[in-house]
Amino acid sequence: MTDGDIVRIYGDGACKGNPGPGGWGALLKWNGQQRELFGGEANTTNNRMELMAVIKALESLTQTSKVEVYTDSQYVQKGISEWIIGWKRRGWKTADKKPVKNAELWRRLDELAGRHHVSWHWVRGHAGHPENERADKLANHGVLNPQGAPA
Repeated sequence: MTDGDIVRIYGDGACKGNPGPGGWGALLKWNGQQRELFGGEANTTNNRMELMAVIKALESLTQTSKVEVYTDSQYVQKGISEWIIGWKRRGWKTADKKPVKNAELWRRLDELAGRHHVSWHWVRGHAGHPENERADKLANHGVLNPQGAPA
């Protein structure tokens, strides 16, 4: 598999109020091509939108792929690569025995990630990373256009 065979996903979430109207955005890049996705919900949280960005991007893949996911959300990056192991072992409870927030989205993300060869990367948000900045713009567009209408 060459470097061109890797699908790079840049995801971001946005929320106007937390909770409040929210949006998610994802930029997918592969083999010199790219695709942009976005959407939103009327009453949600920023963390849910961060998760939805990656979920929707992974759902859009039509075949098993080598994927690199870039997110400025440590909640997503640490959640899927570290915390989820304990959550699953404890029956979707946190270390202090409380229910995991957004468990249905974590389960969905875990299932989708299991279909691919995924590596998870954290990038600093709002630090001039071009693809992360684009994902942020898409997420903010999703707040205003929750149905994912063309940008």
